[in-house]
Amino acid sequence: MRTKGMALVLTLTFTGSLLAGCSGSSDGEQGVNSANASNVNETGMPIVKEPVNLTFFTGKSPTNGNKFEDVMVWKEYAKMTNVNVKFELVPFESLAEKKNLLLAGGDYPDGFYSARLSATELAKYGKEGVFIKLNDLIDQHAPNFKKLLEKYPDLKKGLTMPDGNIYSFPSFYDPSFLSMLIGTPLWVNKDWLAKLNMKEPATTEEYYQYLKAVKETDLNGNGQKDEIPYGGTGIGNLMNQLKGAWGLGNRGLGHPYVDIDPGTQKLRFIKTDPKFKELLQYMNKLHAEGLFDKEIFTIKDSALYARGQQGLYGSTVIPNPATLMNQKNYIGLGALQGPGGEQMYSHIKTPMVHTGAFAITNKNKNPEATVRWMDYFFSEEGAKFYFLGQKDVTYKETDGKIEYVPDITQNPQGLTQDQALAKYFTWLGGSYPGYVRGEYFKGSETLPEAMATAKKAEPHAIKEIWSSFSFTEEETEIMSSLGKDITTYITEMEAKFINGTVPFSEWDKYVATIQKMGLDSYMKTYQSAYDRYSTK
Repeated sequence: MRTKGMALVLTLTFTGSLLAGCSGSSDGEQGVNSANASNVNETGMPIVKEPVNLTFFTGKSPTNGNKFEDVMVWKEYAKMTNVNVKFELVPFESLAEKKNLLLAGGDYPDGFYSARLSATELAKYGKEGVFIKLNDLIDQHAPNFKKLLEKYPDLKKGLTMPDGNIYSFPSFYDPSFLSMLIGTPLWVNKDWLAKLNMKEPATTEEYYQYLKAVKETDLNGNGQKDEIPYGGTGIGNLMNQLKGAWGLGNRGLGHPYVDIDPGTQKLRFIKTDPKFKELLQYMNKLHAEGLFDKEIFTIKDSALYARGQQGLYGSTVIPNPATLMNQKNYIGLGALQGPGGEQMYSHIKTPMVHTGAFAITNKNKNPEATVRWMDYFFSEEGAKFYFLGQKDVTYKETDGKIEYVPDITQNPQGLTQDQALAKYFTWLGGSYPGYVRGEYFKGSETLPEAMATAKKAEPHAIKEIWSSFSFTEEETEIMSSLGKDITTYITEMEAKFINGTVPFSEWDKYVATIQKMGLDSYMKTYQSAYDRYSTK
């Protein structure tokens, strides 16, 4: 599935003069020669000669602590760089609302870190000068990231907005790091498979039979049928895992509504395709037979993990039951074969999983220092520090093999690995900007069971993964109006088809409604963005 980008020479051209000035310039843009540029060391540490204070709007996951500045990795990085960052933490569930209020009101900080800025937001606020252009700053102050842009042309394609500018640093996964791109496999309880005398499911029918057997059997031996065949936060993750069995989603998770029709080689709207109806019918059968957690549409991550620690789930889709539920008896499934014989592992993220993982605003008086601060995490040394921490403190290195210390992997207080890591790191559960490779990333995606899942998935993994498309202002208006109406309607109807409140006899009406809502205009807009993406 992975294709390595051929090295290109990075050439960034501009139609006007190079940006100059600082945050007080009349056009609200910052350039490569701010008033504080002389304070920046060109290479090495510290980044600045005199201390610099920055404030970042920052997304926070449930696994993070309440203050990033107290976490080891950021305390040490502040000492190394002479750059002191205050992270204004906002839970991811309320991130969008607070982010929009900040941007609209103008009272925003120096940068947006792990704030999940969309390409639409980058294009809009970049054009308005809220987010500064990074083209020259990357060229002059981000040698590590510049090398990645040269090595992976798709990275540059995905980052470049319609106006030709780059406004953000991404979260970028090594394209060969398949277990990371899968992220959340479909897990089944191997001990329960053995008790049921069942082989590992290889088809959607065998998976159904396994879930059904879990429901009907007292597998934990407590005299109650309290086992839950499948548990998750909503049904979206399971649908994304299963849709490849119906040949859907052949350009990856970054494009949930559109892929390529294998017959015509033209863009296809997934959610009105007859095969998608078949997938919904399969999901409806699982729901109707009581194979889903009764709280599947309302349960939160924390409650899911707590229930999982009780050993009640036969199957789930999360990063890893071993780290999040202390359950080490699960195996991940590869690509299941569907009823029509199709078998494709399409549950794969784009390597540039978050386009807008980090952006600098025009309030920032130290853009050069900030770019250098961020660029460190796209280097081997910086990424190793960010994910592993300090040698002999958080990890051991023996004969070239790197492992976290026992306090993390076998915590004496009974903490899960992720809970123990939270004392030292903030990457857990986030959309952290930086470069992720298997050599130094030791999260749940690199544990043996996750790597084994990737090996199973590889033979059927999709071959071409699209990065995010960027839309012009006019296209954005279409996607945020009728496009949003269409996707909101689809989300509502998916749940109703699955839970049975809308019968499948209404399918044609559902398709007709989407068409009336402006599907043709939606697809024309998508086609324009795709054409632009293909020719960058």
